[in-house]
Amino acid sequence: MTGDSQHDIAALAPLIGQAEQAAGLLKALGHDGRLTILCHLMTGPKSVTELEKLLSARQAIVSQQLARLRHEGLVSARREGQAIFYSLHDPRVERLVAVLAQIYAGPSQA
Repeated sequence: MTGDSQHDIAALAPLIGQAEQAAGLLKALGHDGRLTILCHLMTGPKSVTELEKLLSARQAIVSQQLARLRHEGLVSARREGQAIFYSLHDPRVERLVAVLAQIYAGPSQA
């Protein structure tokens, strides 16, 4: 950010105008289980069963978190036989998860 506060506010105006939507997105990401699901979906679609194993969590818990992500429009579901596969639906999620991965990947996580 520069020292010119008018420039800073102008750059942030789109976010300020959509603060409620941004907060909703961050709330959806603000749960460790949901964030972990999104991380796993970054590598491609996963079934509920696959996510259960990856998270070492019961099906009911995984399904509850997926329902919240689906409600927020962050993931989409498709049925193949009896299995339901989930994938990332919102491109903002990929960008946010990638930024978080960069922040927490380096040795200077302070």
